This record gives sequence, structure tokens and C-alpha cells, in this order.
Amino acid sequence: MSARDDLQNPAAPLAGEFVDGRHVLLARVYFADTDFTGVVYHARYLEFFERGRSDFLRLAGVHHTELQAGLHGEKLAWVVKRMEIDFRAPAKIDDILTIVTRTEEVSGARIRMAQQLLRDGSVLVEAKVEAAIIGEGGRPRRFPRQWIPAFMPQADA
Repeated sequence: MSARDDLQNPAAPLAGEFVDGRHVLLARVYFADTDFTGVVYHARYLEFFERGRSDFLRLAGVHHTELQAGLHGEKLAWVVKRMEIDFRAPAKIDDILTIVTRTEEVSGARIRMAQQLLRDGSVLVEAKVEAAIIGEGGRPRRFPRQWIPAFMPQADA
């Protein structure tokens, strides 16, 4: 099933889905995402990638509201420590984009993720993201061991 076919399916998962060990999310480019030429403004790619990471977390069972409510012993938050972006080709108004997110490594308080933004199977933008978990005082917190299986999904058989 192609991304376009999935978009026509009203039962398509709102938060995307895990496919072959990667999180896949569809998004449309709206007028508000573009500059005056109809091309996606460079800073908006960060927002598309954020949506991919947020829905990855949601499907992995880690909800921002639970972290903020202190359900894990204290209030926790995610912070992006480092991001590298490679712009290859522009996305344009009304494009249907596929945001692909996968975990590369989990260690200590950090997680390293790789992300791609595709249109019709062609990579438009790639990002490498390093994020960390911090407590209320802003200090790093170890990555809970019980989360590791959810963040390192296995490829489908």
C-alpha cells in the first residue's frame, strides 16, 4: 500500500505506525508551511520532524502528558541536544510527505534517532537527532530500561 493509498483510508492511524522497525507518519504540506514561493520554509522541516518523534513516542507508550504529570516519580521532559539536517530537495504546497523515524541508539539519558522526510519515496530532507530526558531541575535522567524495547522496535518478519 502506498502512502497515497493509506491517506485515502479513513481508518489510517492518526499517529502513524511502526513498519519494519521504523515509525512512519503521513503529513500534508499546508499553505502555512510554505514561504511566498509555495516551497516549505526551512524551519518548518523541524516541525515535521518533531511530529514524527512525538508520534513515535506516543506509539511507543511514552506520553508527554504522563511525563509532565510526574507519573514516573518526578516530572520529566525531552530536550533536543543536537540536530544535523541535510536538505536535498524542497517540499511544496499540497505535497503528501512521509516522515520516517527510527532509533539508532539508546544510552544513559540520551537517544539518537535518524529521520527522513520523503515525497513519493524520494528523500527530501534527512536529520540526525540526539535527545535527552531531563528532570524538573534540568538535570539529565537515565533512560528507563522498560522503555528500551519500545524504542528499539524490531523489523517486521
